Amino acid sequence: MDLGLAGRRAAVAAASKGLGFACAQALASEGARVAICGRSKERIEAAAARIGDGCVPLVADVSTPEGAGGFVAEARAALGGLDVLVTNAGGPPPGNFATVPFENYTAGLALNLLSVVAMCQEAVPGMQAQHFGRVVAITSISVRQPIPNLILSNTARAGATGFLKTLAREVAGDGVTVNSVQPGTHATQRIRDVYGDLDDAAAGIPTGEVGRPEDFGAVVAFLCSDAARFITGAAIPVDGGAYAGLL
Repeated sequence: MDLGLAGRRAAVAAASKGLGFACAQALASEGARVAICGRSKERIEAAAARIGDGCVPLVADVSTPEGAGGFVAEARAALGGLDVLVTNAGGPPPGNFATVPFENYTAGLALNLLSVVAMCQEAVPGMQAQHFGRVVAITSISVRQPIPNLILSNTARAGATGFLKTLAREVAGDGVTVNSVQPGTHATQRIRDVYGDLDDAAAGIPTGEVGRPEDFGAVVAFLCSDAARFITGAAIPVDGGAYAGLL
């Protein structure tokens, strides 16, 4: 299936590894020109080299709105415009209501909510002007089912989902779609570090295995395609059926 991504210009945040890298790789494999960012010059350049196809490595820290918006501006300049934005960032520290002090919420919201807003504010007006754009945000299955001891992430990603749904309805008539993808447990280095044995990480997943990052990347690439032009405002779980709710 031709996704119609050849020649499209895509910015993928926090893509030196994990799901961000998988998304950038999937877009590049479909012929998109991709710019990626990470905090380490060495790691992001190594990631760009693995992706190949002229992938542009940029050093940026998307944990602040300034860094997030700056990445999109640099990516647009490097690519000569922007058709696709994939927002992504790491998660804030763990903790619950009793252990997380109020002041920590500021950094958590900046990382997983305000960075999304900043990237969209930088990217979407240009997409509206050209009457084409795809925004896909990597959030978390915790938006549907809060994860214990991750109160900062649960709070910020739920807020980001509300922002994205509102934005989607406002810009749909301009040829811009806005969706989010909610990963469950995938075979990233972070999951390996946490669980050690991926069989343990797969416990409770109906498919009996953790997800492959490349499969997640393929879902994101599809949402960026011409074929997905009638999908907007969606929040799609990619979790092997782990989420048990009806809605």
